[in-house]
Amino acid sequence: MSILTIFYILAAVTLATGFMTVISKNPIHSAIYLVMCFFSIGGHYLLFNAQFLSLVHIIVYAGAIMVLILFTIMLMNLNKENEPNKNMLSVISATIAFGLLCFVMLATFIKAMPVISEYKNSGQDFQSIKVLGKVLLNEYMVPFEFASVLLLVAMIGAVLLSKKEKALQ
Repeated sequence: MSILTIFYILAAVTLATGFMTVISKNPIHSAIYLVMCFFSIGGHYLLFNAQFLSLVHIIVYAGAIMVLILFTIMLMNLNKENEPNKNMLSVISATIAFGLLCFVMLATFIKAMPVISEYKNSGQDFQSIKVLGKVLLNEYMVPFEFASVLLLVAMIGAVLLSKKEKALQ
């Protein structure tokens, strides 16, 4: 089997499981589809000869993040049948927010320049953890810190969502 065939199979699995994650009505099934999507993305990293990144992706996302998502799903008890329907204003505002986010991301990707070209002639091995850590904590220090703050806010939000309100006496 050629690498191109493996890529197409992994791409089909990634797209299918990502699509099923979004359209699945059961939140547990959605989480399982998301784990399958994470594993197929890890396979893409292996095709790029980035074994370290593949293993870190699978350990962090399929392990830690999915456990947090499943705990949040269980604590929120999303299987209730008496959930109120969303009003039209919230649907429209969510659609506008999604469109703006897509526009900003598209503009960012169009203006972005490839960073690898700076290091292409340096002869450094990007599979090395030492080089990866140096690049991550020097050139990408701010996005790295933003990701840590984002994870902290998500954890605090999960704790606040899981707290029960005390009944007024």
